Order: sequence, then structure tokens, then C-alpha cells
Amino acid sequence: MATARSLEVLRAIVHDYVATREPVGSAAIVSRYNFDVSAATIRNDMSALEEEELIHAPHTSAGRIPTEKGYRVFVDNLSQLRGITAPQRRAIEKFLSPAEDDLEQTVEKTARLLSNLTHQLAVIRYPTFSNSRVRKIDIVDVDGGRLLVVLITSRGSVQQHHLALPAELVNDSLRASLVRVRAMLNDQLRDTDLADFEVHAQQVFELVAPDDRRLAELVVDVLRLDVDQSRGERLIVSGTGNLLRTEADFDHTLVPVLEAIEEQVALLRLLGEMSREGAGVSVRIGSETAHVGLEEAAIVSGDYGSGSTGIEGRLGIVGPTRMDYRANMAAVHAVASYLSHIMRDY
Repeated sequence: MATARSLEVLRAIVHDYVATREPVGSAAIVSRYNFDVSAATIRNDMSALEEEELIHAPHTSAGRIPTEKGYRVFVDNLSQLRGITAPQRRAIEKFLSPAEDDLEQTVEKTARLLSNLTHQLAVIRYPTFSNSRVRKIDIVDVDGGRLLVVLITSRGSVQQHHLALPAELVNDSLRASLVRVRAMLNDQLRDTDLADFEVHAQQVFELVAPDDRRLAELVVDVLRLDVDQSRGERLIVSGTGNLLRTEADFDHTLVPVLEAIEEQVALLRLLGEMSREGAGVSVRIGSETAHVGLEEAAIVSGDYGSGSTGIEGRLGIVGPTRMDYRANMAAVHAVASYLSHIMRDY
């Protein structure tokens, strides 16, 4: 069982190794930290840490570096998160401006901000809405039978798809039919919950004029795609270059990590699992991710959103296990808190 002093030695090793990428020896610890004990005593503490598999020697006669288990003990023994700096706070407040951006822009800007603050790859699970509603539906004939179908939700999400009409519907009565179908869709679907979309869509089919039914069916089919996208899970990623710059911290190729990020399914699953761990910032290190492509990576994430508005999401960073956990956890917490605050305006 690690003693209080040996835990302080572990903290020193983690701090120095993260800062220098060099193995840390007892002499360096004695010279840099005020332990008020001899180097021999520190070596004994390091031996105890090594026996508990919290540190190891990367090669003979070297200093020691943290193991995955050592990073976990370090994170679990952080008594409190270090606050972000004043420049970081100003950057958050300046970069995120809820009054100027729609929801999509705000989420994308948040990903870039988090990546810049942590120098890691940032990921944001796009918010899901427990009470999102249809605000408006528009249909525009952009090119003689090629339609643009637009769905705008109460949360500012804008989904749009093109629809090429079959030749039999492209005639002189198309313009009037579009006006009637657009009016019917907005009359029946405006202010309805996305979860109830299908029920109200069936009412459209019952009320629409027979001559307009085929057009209404085609447009509703496109709207179903838009509703699924608005309700489904999406991952916003920013800062892939940051991850590439840390390639030396991975024992093997970065390809599996990049593939896992591109695939998104594993990350979405992980973020969902971490969200269920409770409030605050969660950390998964190496094999704790339970995904072969991420076994050399670390994930730091936190929830954002507001129960009163029904907005729920999660954001975080992906990087090597050698990272500044205290600073990165503080940055994730701060950005998630600020994003939760401005989400109240959506």
C-alpha cells in the first residue's frame, strides 16, 4: 500500500515525465522537490512504487516513468482540480459568444477552443434534445423539380436535403402543389416534438389533397432523414494535428487511434459510458477504454447541458496516456460549465 510520501513521489514522477518525456531518477526528485529526505529514501519509495506496478524502468539503469496504473492512482488522488488561468478564462468567454452563433456554430467553436486550450484532440457529442420541436419546414424548388427540403428545430438545428422529383410530378401545377404541401406540413407539424413526428406525419397523409399525396410522401421521407439526424448522435472532432504531434508518446502506430476516431462508434459508446459514471469529469486511461484502437490513449470528458432546457451532451479530449491530467481535467470542466451556461439561451 503506497504511503503518503510515496504518493508524493509518484506525483513528482508524473509531473516531471509529462513535462520532459524523460525517465525520472531519485536525484532529480531530491533536487527539484522539498522532501527533506535523502536520495536513498526516495529510491526506497520508488522501489515500493515499482513493486505496486505504479512506475517502471523503460530500460536498464534508467529513471522511472509512470505506468497506466500509476496514472490512474495519480488521477484518483487529485484532491481538487487546478483552476484554469485568467487568460484561459478570457479566451473561453471571448471565443464562445452565444448571442452571435447558432447551435451548430457554437458546438464547432467549442471543439476548436477545447483543442486549443489543451493541445489535444477535442471531441464533442452533439447535444441531444429531450424536448426539441419542429419550428419550421420549408420547401424550395431550386431547379425545375429539384427541391431543397429544410427542417428547422426549436433548438436552432437546421437540416436540409435535396429531393429530385420524378418526371410525372414536374408539371405546370407543381408550384401550387408545393405551396399547399408546405402549408399542410407546417400546419400539422409546427411545434410538435421530434419524438412524435411520425404520428403527425400520418395526419398529413390523411388530410392532404389526393393530387398532392405523392409529393407529400416524398417530402416526408426526406424529413424523416432530417429528424433522425436531429435526434441521433453525432461527434464533432477538432485538433487532429495535435494528436499527430504526440505520436512519439504512443508505443505503436497511431493508425488504430485515428481509425477509432474516424469510426466514431467507439468514442460515442465511451462518452455514453463515462456520462453514466456521474457528475464531474471522468477519465479513462489506456486499457480502461476497453477498445483495441484506443488502448494507448487517454480520454478526459465531462457532461454539458441543462436539465431545464432538455439539452444533454458530453465533451472531452483524446490524447496519449502521458498528458497533463490536472490541467486537462480543469479545462474540460471549465469549458463544459461555460457551454452549459450559454446553452440556456437555445
